[in-house]
Amino acid sequence: MTLAAIAVNFNPFTSPASPKLTQSSTPSSTTINPLKINTHENPQFSWKHGSFLTHSNSDKLAKNWMEYQGINNWEGLLDPLDDTLRSEILRYGQFVEAAYRSFDFDTSSPTFGSCKFSKNSLLTRSCIRETGYKPIKNLRATCGIQLPGWIDGGPSWVSTQSSWVGYVAVCQDKEEIARLGRRDVVVAFRGTATCLEWLENLRATLTSLLDDVPNVDSNGGGAMVESGFLSLYTSGNASCPSLQSMVREEIGRVLEAYGDEPLSLTITGHSLGAALATLAAYDINSNFGDAPPVTVISFGGPRVGNQSFRCQLEKRGTKILRIVNSDDLITKVPGFVIENNDMAVNVAGLTSWVQKRVEEAQLVYADLGQELRLSSKECPHLSKGGVASCHELSTYLELVNGFVGSNCPVRATAKRVLGEHHRKKTGTFVVCR
Repeated sequence: MTLAAIAVNFNPFTSPASPKLTQSSTPSSTTINPLKINTHENPQFSWKHGSFLTHSNSDKLAKNWMEYQGINNWEGLLDPLDDTLRSEILRYGQFVEAAYRSFDFDTSSPTFGSCKFSKNSLLTRSCIRETGYKPIKNLRATCGIQLPGWIDGGPSWVSTQSSWVGYVAVCQDKEEIARLGRRDVVVAFRGTATCLEWLENLRATLTSLLDDVPNVDSNGGGAMVESGFLSLYTSGNASCPSLQSMVREEIGRVLEAYGDEPLSLTITGHSLGAALATLAAYDINSNFGDAPPVTVISFGGPRVGNQSFRCQLEKRGTKILRIVNSDDLITKVPGFVIENNDMAVNVAGLTSWVQKRVEEAQLVYADLGQELRLSSKECPHLSKGGVASCHELSTYLELVNGFVGSNCPVRATAKRVLGEHHRKKTGTFVVCR
């Protein structure tokens, strides 16, 4: 039995009943921006400067785009990491970066929690490179925790219940569509940014996703997901519809407009955004029988659901590529992952007792999709970073950019190994740049 770290189950104030999907860290007064990228101060992390992103071979991508969207679960592309796939991962990372850069993190501002830019200028004003995509919908998430009335008179960083969380963008550039081999639709989500989102994150127990029979597996267990993530996805109020309804409405429009041409839906996010991306992908495939390929590219995401949820995702054909930093604690929570065939605990009676207690607490999660595992410790200039830096989006993008394979984790190392091999073989000295 393999046990992974458990999260705190914290339910502040009064929480509503567990939300349902239907078929039709500690917060402070200064919210942390997990991206920590400034275009002017850190040009090396700017897509505008092109230090990471280089377009992959267009013919290869156009002809094999379904493989790069995960139709074969990225078999043979992850270790070693295929350069075209690397470029695609980094390309989708820029859309998440744009979501962070567009969010108003200023807790003293009356517009805290909103998008700083207009929808049409979102991608250009967030200082990322030309994408060929046009944003068509702003997305907001609403906290479902019932707060005391006196909170409404508090500062905005405490009382902001609905916040801008991302956007939908459609590829409109003809040359980019030709390079990709299809028209691509991106749904991008930022990570945790408000006090109430932090509180939702801490609601770590699993809750039923659906009540209907099709979501009951062969063992009689139903699909379940983390309570707080589901609350953020399904909650709405009089002034703001739920994120779920916004996603469904916009995807319906996209399918009506472009359903007669090659189309892909790519949902991407970092941290909390990775969890929301997973729920959105599940929701789309559950409610649109004619949906095109749906792929999730997640960066530093926490666990989302149980084994039955994973089975339902696979049954619906949802493809998920999780980019994971081994040194990032967020990817190890919430709950436990228990592999029944791995008898790591040999004390008589302890294994079954522990498993029973964890199951009763609704804290047994499952890892979803395919994993690209990286490590900050393998990168010399990232290895000295703290716990927080291991989770930053910029760290993930740099790790993807430098990763070669499990036998040679960093490109600089790869060049050194290849240089040594060449010297031994030829007796000559080769400088690797």
